[in-house]
Amino acid sequence: MFATESFDRLSAAGWIPALLMRLFIGYFFMETGWAKIHNLDAFTTRFAQWGIPHPAFNAALSAYTEFLGGALTILGLGMRFVSIPMIINMIVAILTVKLKNVSGLDDFAELDEPLYALSFVWLFFSGAGWLSVDGLFKRTLKSWIRPKKSQATVEALSMTCAEARDDANGLRDF
Repeated sequence: MFATESFDRLSAAGWIPALLMRLFIGYFFMETGWAKIHNLDAFTTRFAQWGIPHPAFNAALSAYTEFLGGALTILGLGMRFVSIPMIINMIVAILTVKLKNVSGLDDFAELDEPLYALSFVWLFFSGAGWLSVDGLFKRTLKSWIRPKKSQATVEALSMTCAEARDDANGLRDF
């Protein structure tokens, strides 16, 4: 009994990991994106050195993706939608820059970018959680669309239940 109650309490608190993940990773990307936006020339130079095509455009795209994606992640706004460009941003970083210095699984496991990508994969599937703008929208929409039972529906259900009860009573007579 104690174990069941403990697991129920843990399940009820399932929104906490999503909140902590969103706040941590969202702040990280908002901060790094902000720094890249405010030093875009140097970031563009790095993109050119790495051989990334259209370095000015792609550097700005990456920087703004990180900044806006991080801010939206903190808020939990459009979390599943926001996760997609953030995952793509990390995959591009891994494939174009980081894999050049990887000689084995140990080196790959020490990279930060796969963990960031996996964090967004987790947020994509789990959603932003209860304490988020997405969670607020979900609760609001549920309250608006919840069907209200009309009096006619209630009466019809009551009559059906009464008929079923009468049929069951009639079967007992056999």
